[in-house]
Amino acid sequence: MRKIALSIAILGTILLSALYTAPAHAQATRTWVSGVGDDANPCSRTAPCKTFAGAISKTATGGEINCLDPGGFGGVTITKSITLDCHEVYGSVLVSGTNGITINAANGAVTLRNLNIDGVGTGLKGVSILAAAKVSIEDVTVFGFTQQGIVDGRTGNGNLLFIRNTTVRNNGGAGVGAGAGATSTTLLEHVHSIGNAYGVAVATGNNVTVNRSVMSGNATSGVEADSGGQVFVNNTEIGQNGTGVTAGGTILLANSDVVFNTTAITGATTSFGNNRIFGNGSVGTTPTLGAASSDHGQQ
Repeated sequence: MRKIALSIAILGTILLSALYTAPAHAQATRTWVSGVGDDANPCSRTAPCKTFAGAISKTATGGEINCLDPGGFGGVTITKSITLDCHEVYGSVLVSGTNGITINAANGAVTLRNLNIDGVGTGLKGVSILAAAKVSIEDVTVFGFTQQGIVDGRTGNGNLLFIRNTTVRNNGGAGVGAGAGATSTTLLEHVHSIGNAYGVAVATGNNVTVNRSVMSGNATSGVEADSGGQVFVNNTEIGQNGTGVTAGGTILLANSDVVFNTTAITGATTSFGNNRIFGNGSVGTTPTLGAASSDHGQQ
C-alpha cells in the first residue's frame, strides 16, 4: 500500500512540475516592448522586450504587441496574423538600407496602428506587403524611403488593403503603390500622400477607392492608374503635382479638387460633374461626364 501511495505522489509531482514549466514555452496573446526593454525577457508588461522582432517570436498568432513607452523598436518581418499597436505612445521604426516593416503572412490578417516609420533617407520600402489576406494600416506616418512608402506586392487575388488616417511623405517611389498584377481591393480614407514620386499608383487588376484624402506635391502624378486598374476618387484634394491625374486605366472623379498642378489630367477620366478643376498650368484632357443612365452615372 505504501508503494502505491509513493508512486502516486511521485506521479503527482511530475505532473505538477509539467504544469508549471509548460507555460514558459507558450506564446502570449499580448506582449509589450519598451525603450528600456530586453529581447531576452518574456515580453510581459513587467519584463518587456526591446524590439518588435524580439517580441513577435513570443506572441501567438492573432495576438497583439503594444508599446509601453516611446522608443525605436526596429524593423520587423511579420509572418503571421498579428497587431502592432502603439496607440497613445510614440512608437517608432527607424531603419537604414532596408525595409521598415515587411508583411509576409500567407492568408493572415495584419494590423499596424499608431507607428512612425522612418527610412532616414536610405531605407528601401516603408511597408512592403508580400502576403496576407487583409492588411489594415491606421494612424501611421511613413517617410524617408528611397522606394515606395507603402507597397502592396501580393500576387494572389481577393486581397484587401485598408489605410486610414495615415501620412506618407517624401519617399522616392509611390506614396501608396497598389498591386503587382493581382486582383486586390485598396481603400484609402483620410490619407495624405505628399512629396513622393506618385501619390497613389495603381497596377493592372486592382480596384482602389480614395476618399477624403490629399495627394499633393508629388513629382510625377497625384493619382495614377495603369491599364486595367480602376480608381474611384471622392472628396479629395489633388494639387501641386506634376500631373494631377494620370489615367492609363479607369479613373472616376467625384466631389474633388484638381488644382495648381502643372497638368491637371492626362488620359481619359470620367467625372460625376461635381469636381473643381482650377489654376493648373494646363487642363490636359477634359473628363467625360458620366451619363445618368450609364454604369458610371450618378444614380
